[in-house]
Amino acid sequence: MPVQLPPGVKGELAAGEVRVEGPRGKLTMKVPAGVKVSQQDGQLNVTVDADVRLKERELKSRHGLTRALIKNMVDGVVTGFERKIEIMGAGYRPHVQGNKLNMTLGFSHPVSIDLPEGVTATVTRVEGGARGEERHQIVLAGCDKALVGELAAKIRRLKKADVYKGKGVRYAGEVVRRKPGKSAVAASSPGSR
Repeated sequence: MPVQLPPGVKGELAAGEVRVEGPRGKLTMKVPAGVKVSQQDGQLNVTVDADVRLKERELKSRHGLTRALIKNMVDGVVTGFERKIEIMGAGYRPHVQGNKLNMTLGFSHPVSIDLPEGVTATVTRVEGGARGEERHQIVLAGCDKALVGELAAKIRRLKKADVYKGKGVRYAGEVVRRKPGKSAVAASSPGSR
């Protein structure tokens, strides 16, 4: 399936690289061995290079991956990608200062993350919550899907959501299975009276 280039998006092929430029920015990708990319009539066509000696299965996987990555590049420079992260807990607060995301996550020191070029972060406070807990939402946005996702995973790894109290960092919409504490388990067991 060819990748369509919408109006206002330019695609270039040079020295084994694919470059896509649109209203939201420029992205470049190196084409892997065994795959050829050609451009005609406002489309980018990805085909398998028969001259390369690789296993058929590996060629097929590289072909499909390359096509998907080019499609993500085109979508990124047109509409962009975003990833939402929620921070829950008393005293857990994020804020953006220039190109840094500063967070208080219950450690003895604040945590600071540099935002990569092309990625923006906005912080909002979310009202409500099951137990009236303080919740904040970070929205990471950019044209490079892999970069936005990698940054979101890096932030989530800082303090994963606690299974007992639920506080910590999670993706928006992620369900954290809560465990009962010791006192809840002891009260519900038949021999505890």
